[in-house]
Amino acid sequence: MTDNQAFLARLKASQPVVWINSRQKPSDQALRDCHADLGLGFEDVIKACDNWQALAPLLAKIFPQLEATGGRIDSPLLPVPQLQKALGQKAKGQENEQIGHYLLKADHALPVAGSVKARGGIYEVCMHAWSLATELGLMSAKDDPITLADEAIRQHFSNYVIAVGSTGNLGLSVGLAARALGFKAVVHMSSDAKAWKVKRLEDNGVEVIQHDADYGKAVGAARIAAAPDPNIYFVDDECSQLLFFGYSAAAVSLKKQLADQGRVVSQDHPLFLYLPCGIGGAPGGVAFGVKYLFGDHAHCFFVEPVEAPCALVQLMSGLEKPVTVYDFGLTNKTEADGMAVAEVSHFVAKVMEPMLSGVITAKDEDLLRFVALAHDHEGLKLEPSAAAGLGCPQALFESQEGQAYLAKHGLSDNLGNAHHIIWATGGSLVPQEQFERFLEKGRAFLD
Repeated sequence: MTDNQAFLARLKASQPVVWINSRQKPSDQALRDCHADLGLGFEDVIKACDNWQALAPLLAKIFPQLEATGGRIDSPLLPVPQLQKALGQKAKGQENEQIGHYLLKADHALPVAGSVKARGGIYEVCMHAWSLATELGLMSAKDDPITLADEAIRQHFSNYVIAVGSTGNLGLSVGLAARALGFKAVVHMSSDAKAWKVKRLEDNGVEVIQHDADYGKAVGAARIAAAPDPNIYFVDDECSQLLFFGYSAAAVSLKKQLADQGRVVSQDHPLFLYLPCGIGGAPGGVAFGVKYLFGDHAHCFFVEPVEAPCALVQLMSGLEKPVTVYDFGLTNKTEADGMAVAEVSHFVAKVMEPMLSGVITAKDEDLLRFVALAHDHEGLKLEPSAAAGLGCPQALFESQEGQAYLAKHGLSDNLGNAHHIIWATGGSLVPQEQFERFLEKGRAFLD
C-alpha cells in the first residue's frame, strides 16, 4: 500500500490525520496571485480595521456588553501553561524539551455572540445597515455610523429582513446584530444546531426556521427564500467578502498582542496557528490576514472533525469540481456543531489553496477531552469545536507528514521557540447544564 493509499484509508476510516498542502506557495507569491486572480489584498484588511473603528461607538450604544470596551470587539491572547503541561505534549524524540509555547486566542469569550462569528456576522450586518441607510437617504455618507441607532432609522429598518443559514454561531451573531439595529431577522438552522442556540435567538425576537437537513441544505433553502424579495438581505457564509474581511481584521490585533507580550515571530521563532474550520470563512479570513503580516514565518492549519473534514477533502482533491465529505463515505456528524459542514466554501478554498499549510483532524472524544482539560486546568469554558486545536501540535510533530513539513521548512531545530496559537472559537454562552454534559463526557475519556 502506498503512502497516499494508507492516508486515504485512515481518512475514510474516520481516523485522525495530518494532511500537508502540496500546493502551498511562498507567501509573497501566494498573496500576489490572490490579488491578481481574486482582487483581494491587504488594503481590504486595513479597510475592515478602519470600518471596525468607525463602528465602535455604534456598537457601544446598541450592545451594553460593549460599553466597557468602547464598542471594540476583541479577545485576549492567553498563555495556558497549566493546560499545556496537562496535555503533556513534547517534541518527538525530545522527552525533556517542550515544543514551544501554547497561547489561546480567547474568541470563546467575545461579547454579544460568544464566538469568533461576532467578528464576521456583526460586521456584515452593520456594514449592510450603513449602506442601506445611505442608499435610502436616511443618513449621508459623511454621517457618523452611530446615527444608525436613531429610533427613526430603526423603525425604517423594521420593514427589512436580514437572513442567514447557520449551524448555530453565525446565526446568533447575525440575528442578534440585526435585531439590535431594528431589522427583522430570519435564521435557517441545520439539523445539528444546538437547541439552546435556537432558544436564544427566539428569545431575542429572531425567527428560526429549522431544517431536517445538514448545513449546506439549510443555507441553500435560506438563499432560495431570500432571492425573490428585494427587502431581504442574505448573509451568505459561502462567499461573503464582508464576512471574510471582518474576520481578517483580527490578524492586525493579534500582531499587536504578540508584540505587547514580547513575542518575536521569525524563522527562529515560528508561529503555528490552529483554526477550527466549518464552512471556512472565519479561519480563512484570519489566516489571510496572518499570512500578510507574518509571511512564511506563519504556518496556518485548519482543524476539522474526522467525520467532517470538508476543507481537507476539497483542497486535497483540487478545485476543479465541488467535493463533499460524503464522497469519502464520512457522515458529517460531530459534537462540534459549528464544524458539521459537508462542503467547504469554494471562495475560501480558492484563497487558501496556495496559503494554507495543511489540515489536522480530530475525533469527537478528543474534542470533549480537551474541553475537560481546558476547564479543569485553566478555568476555560469552551465548546468542543473551540478546543479542537489543542491536540494539533502533538499531531503535527508526531506524524510522518508533520515531520516532513518541519524538515522542508527548516523548523525541526526551532521547536522550543515556537508560538502555538489555538483559536478558541466559542463557548462562553453555552448554558451551564449543557456545559456540564460536555465536561462529564470529556472527563470519561480522561480515565
